[in-house]
Amino acid sequence: MKFIETSIPEVCIIEPDVFGDKRGFFIESYNEQKFMDHIQKTSDQKISFVQDNHSRSSKNVLRGLHYQIKHPQGKLVRVVSGEVFDVVVDLRKNSPTFGRWVGEILSEENKKMLWVPPGFAHAFLVLSETTDFLYKTTDYYAPEHERTLAWNDPDLAIDWPLDGSPTLSDKDKTGTLFKQCEVYK
Repeated sequence: MKFIETSIPEVCIIEPDVFGDKRGFFIESYNEQKFMDHIQKTSDQKISFVQDNHSRSSKNVLRGLHYQIKHPQGKLVRVVSGEVFDVVVDLRKNSPTFGRWVGEILSEENKKMLWVPPGFAHAFLVLSETTDFLYKTTDYYAPEHERTLAWNDPDLAIDWPLDGSPTLSDKDKTGTLFKQCEVYK
């Protein structure tokens, strides 16, 4: 596995080793020892995953920017079918990268994964006809603590590769602007 730093040091892209031939391919999608060895270089938090999730979405669906203000979730995300533009926003008030975002294309072709630490809002935009998106979380879903940051916030100025208008859920249509959102201390 190769761990690639982003402009936000705690967020990393993970490129697994791919072993393939005419029969197909094999990848090790998660290795706790390798993951922890890398994560401990940027954080003193002990990470353990408690839940796996799978979503399927159609082209131009934009899910997010979601976060849980209490019981924050770290997420290890990947695409097994299709392609997305994946985005994370630093909502840690005392962080030197507070309010900055990182975006990365994740696809079945490139097999990249993204580590989204606790304290970040997360979203993805589907670029292919359909996408199967898998992710591990470090805490359980707590809907009473879930918050939605406006995907199109002018202060964040996320450069979404949109093809027309995105398809949004009701909660994503009414996300809070960055200046008014609850953040982590």
